[in-house]
Amino acid sequence: MAQARVRLTPAAYTPAAAFLSGSNPRPAHLTFFPKLTPTSISATAAANAPPPHIVVVGSANADIYVEVDRLPLIGETVAARAGRSLAGGKGANQAACGGRLALGPTYLVARVGDDANGRLLEGALADAGGVRTDRVARAADAPSGHAVVMLMPDGQNSIIIVGGANMEGWAAGIGPEDLELIRKAGVLLLQREIPDWVNAQAAQAAKSAGVPVIMDAGGMDAPVPGELLSLVDIFSPNETELARLTGMPTETFEQISQAAGECHKMGVREVLVKLGSQGSALFVEGEEPIRQPIIPATEVIDTTGAGDTFTSAFAVALVEGKPKEECMRFAAAAASLCVRVKGAIPSMPDRKSVMKLLDSAKVE
Repeated sequence: MAQARVRLTPAAYTPAAAFLSGSNPRPAHLTFFPKLTPTSISATAAANAPPPHIVVVGSANADIYVEVDRLPLIGETVAARAGRSLAGGKGANQAACGGRLALGPTYLVARVGDDANGRLLEGALADAGGVRTDRVARAADAPSGHAVVMLMPDGQNSIIIVGGANMEGWAAGIGPEDLELIRKAGVLLLQREIPDWVNAQAAQAAKSAGVPVIMDAGGMDAPVPGELLSLVDIFSPNETELARLTGMPTETFEQISQAAGECHKMGVREVLVKLGSQGSALFVEGEEPIRQPIIPATEVIDTTGAGDTFTSAFAVALVEGKPKEECMRFAAAAASLCVRVKGAIPSMPDRKSVMKLLDSAKVE
């Protein structure tokens, strides 16, 4: 079988400097892990070679989980039933998921602090299996990012994020070796828990080499710069993020379709909307929407990381050359397995489990 590598026609792009308002910041002091030798994949590789690698540029957080019966009211203190610290962050989640599902390597380009939380993240990512962490760097002048996850009994959650090194550790931008890694990737995954200008720099590198760019809308509560959206091939919000970013209601499928159409007007051709219990839908400009129902979970324990699992699993299937409908089924199965386990990275399923669930659900 021929190697499947998705390539797009390179488009014109704006220099990364255009996304930097003001003077250049002081370079960050970074310490990289010992570098591993990446597997080289080229257009002339043998037919049995694995798909090209996946690159995730994004955040890594130490998630502080507190299990509560309800959220506190203003001025109120409530007791948690349990609490613990786990590795998370949208970038780390997506990389860990890719590492477990992809046939080829998955790289994470991220920043952590030189602190206990940073070491927690490094260890958890190493234990996740399959994700290459040699491009995760320690920013000496910023603490690791962290988040407070308030988990309710029904598995739903509310999350507060402290950016730390995710926002402050990129003063020197993405290094040349990482940019070259992006240019040789099969797909680039981005989110909004790092600065938009860093995402733009990564997306420009990918676009210049015809590498597809998938951007998860989760993260900062602010409009996405038009210049960044113009570099994105597949934009992936949930219905709440879609409503916030477009200013349009998303309570019905028709309203969601109209809001996706607004994203098309912003320059994104494909909009992959995560709809929670209603499944997902892919809106490709000029085509009929593709809808994918959920694959029901036997029990919903924790929805943290489910959206990241879905986006990453979709990217894994895409880089393997699968049709979009099959990408969505694969992603739905991965998300179904994710919500059955507490924690984000600990809940990421492996490929064998996803394929088994697809077989048992008789989804082809």
